[in-house]
Amino acid sequence: MTKSSIGYGIIGCGMMGQEHIRNIALLPDAHVAAIFEPDPGMLAASLAMTPGARSAGSVAALLAMDEIDCVLIASPNHRHLAQLEEIAKLRPLPVLVEKPLFTDVADEGRIAALKARLPLVWVAMEYRYMPPVAAFVEQAGDATGGIRMLTIREHRFPFLAKVGDWNRFNRNTGGTFVEKCCHFFDLMRLILKSDPVRVMASAGQAVNHLDERYDGETPDILDHGYVLIDFASGARAMLELCMFAEGSRYQEELSAVGGNGKIECLVPGPDRFWPRHLGPAPVPQLIVSPRNPPGPQVLEIPVDPQLLAAGDHNGSTYFEHARFVAAVRGQGKVEVTSQDGWWAVIMGLAAEISARQGRAIDLASEFALPT
Repeated sequence: MTKSSIGYGIIGCGMMGQEHIRNIALLPDAHVAAIFEPDPGMLAASLAMTPGARSAGSVAALLAMDEIDCVLIASPNHRHLAQLEEIAKLRPLPVLVEKPLFTDVADEGRIAALKARLPLVWVAMEYRYMPPVAAFVEQAGDATGGIRMLTIREHRFPFLAKVGDWNRFNRNTGGTFVEKCCHFFDLMRLILKSDPVRVMASAGQAVNHLDERYDGETPDILDHGYVLIDFASGARAMLELCMFAEGSRYQEELSAVGGNGKIECLVPGPDRFWPRHLGPAPVPQLIVSPRNPPGPQVLEIPVDPQLLAAGDHNGSTYFEHARFVAAVRGQGKVEVTSQDGWWAVIMGLAAEISARQGRAIDLASEFALPT
């Protein structure tokens, strides 16, 4: 594609959709051309951020606009799959779809059917593109001599309020291990270069949202837990999640260990949440700890303040869009495929089942794994 500026059509402009808008605005060769957002308040806020963008009354109306060259789906989780199918049917444009790709195990087969119908599907896994995490991914193999143990810890704030509080119920999100943690399951596969074979989880809802009621219902989403995963390579990985730990200095901590040493990555949470009375927010760190000779080496990886101000994901949304636009132009490849998105959801669903049923999940026995 040789157009000077790629026009995005955006489906869903809540909190995450607006983060995407701010980052698209930083790109020299892309712009928001049209928006479909059914909530009047979110629509007004989004249009105020995108001079020249048109409002559409439906997905179909948005797809009918000639000025859009690609589509971003940032709607509630349980809408993603049907909207992908509508795009495939009406106008199969390149799509960047927010995670998770789907939310219900009964729908996993529908993903494969989309592959032949859409020219380009990129699943938005922002954590891959955080500068400190990208450095960790690049250096982990050499630093460890081959990863045998991988741990990802996220200690963070509770789920934020969304339009209609749709994110308070598993039926809409797929469950916390799908909604929140598919990012981390995606990172595990990326870092280990292997697919999972077995998942075991222990989790619960201990603190968050217990005093909330929606039409008489109490939210049923998990707020903490552990997940252990065995991979085909023989490596093991663990996720530790706590969503009532917003007082932490770092929000994400990654560590990988192998025969030659250890590498760690420390990532602070959203800059806007850092208590200003404590001074400047922490700078992300990468720590390499060889076994011989021993001695940790600490490297700070600062992120451009303009990118920090544009979103809550450590600058990653900008880098994600830059690569997506390159792929739309035929100048780069899809880096997070629909199969990557499928695996991340399956791992999350397996963790949800394991936590609720108290058993290990053998993935080949319970899911239709790709061959």
